[in-house]
Amino acid sequence: MIADLVIKNIKTIYTPYLKPPVRGKDLMSIEEIHEGFIAIKDGKIIELGTGDGHPFMGPNTAIYDAKYTICIPGLIDSHTHLVHGGSREHEYRMLKEGKPYMDILKQGGGIFYTVEQTRSMSEEDLYQKAFKSLCEMMLYGVTAIESKSGYGLEEKTELKQLRVNKKLHERHPVHVVSTYMGAHAMPKGYEDKRKHYIQEMKQTMVKIKNHELAEAVDVFCEKGVYDIEETKDILLFAKSLGFKIKLHADEIESMGGAGLGVELGATSVDHLMAIKDEDIKKLSTSETIANLLPGTSYYLNKGYARARQMIDQNVAISIAGDYNPGSCPTENFQFILSLASKNLGLFSEEILHAACINPAFHLGLDHLKGSLEKGKDADFVLLDAPNLDYLWYHFGINHTKDVFIGGKPVVINRRIVRDVYETR
Repeated sequence: MIADLVIKNIKTIYTPYLKPPVRGKDLMSIEEIHEGFIAIKDGKIIELGTGDGHPFMGPNTAIYDAKYTICIPGLIDSHTHLVHGGSREHEYRMLKEGKPYMDILKQGGGIFYTVEQTRSMSEEDLYQKAFKSLCEMMLYGVTAIESKSGYGLEEKTELKQLRVNKKLHERHPVHVVSTYMGAHAMPKGYEDKRKHYIQEMKQTMVKIKNHELAEAVDVFCEKGVYDIEETKDILLFAKSLGFKIKLHADEIESMGGAGLGVELGATSVDHLMAIKDEDIKKLSTSETIANLLPGTSYYLNKGYARARQMIDQNVAISIAGDYNPGSCPTENFQFILSLASKNLGLFSEEILHAACINPAFHLGLDHLKGSLEKGKDADFVLLDAPNLDYLWYHFGINHTKDVFIGGKPVVINRRIVRDVYETR
């Protein structure tokens, strides 16, 4: 078969190859192809291996010289709060002074401040803001994300956020998986009518399903937010409608959210800095992914999730950025992965699984993305680095040279290709 495009002169191709979810010692097993090429047709990989790809070249084949960069699959950031209004730098000083986030929330800050900003912004302004942030993510090698609502806390704005997600998925090269998170907080005025708001969310979920605005539902299961019984009620209803389910779980206090996620068949349980040992054990025998978010720990000066214990106990993990305006305001996913190396203790091979194939699995994309294999989408990143370890060793900079999504260049020499903006 003759390719549309051949990428040649790749120093080393690094890719997961095992069937997900990958866990335990298998996280150290990746394929390395030296002096390699990737042949692409109709946006799919038709071959990759050692050599220059000459057998796949025809008179109309485009040839791209990788210039001896290394190549990895497109990174997948499986937990973001991309679509939101405003910013919260005014709370940064409060956090530095040691004020707990939950205290800021009780005073009308935190999520509630962003809710006000998001409600007041037009759908078009939210879209333009999110488009810009998504471009920043792409510059760091991200080719697919999950994006949550949750800054409306009422139907009108939640649907507005989800429509922005859908529009981004249709117009931006980065693949966007949409999640409804009306249960991000209990809205003001509902403190004594919690069941009423939960019922409103259920009605909203029906509309979301009918209009295909989200694939999953997420709940913030935490003391002072949604308790175990409320979380279970919301997620069982979501599941009955055919949504995938996931949880913000055991972030601040141990409530058993991770164990509930396993019980309900959640695709992921996220954060887990305060997870109980018994729930780590439950995760180890399930296909629920422990989605770890080291950027939040870094920003809030909190403890990190016990990633090494989870890996040693055979839990399948992924790493995500948690981009949001209050507890992780950065689109730099490479920095997040450096934190995974330094503060979670992950090795490069484990990071590659945790940022590629395992997030692809819990987002339902592993048949298309997450590894470089024949038949999969040609989503990959060319990095100006000698090897994988160098990416985390030389931290704080962008190692990306080029990014391809569906076989098309979207970043060349660290600049976004003009075509991306023309779809805006």
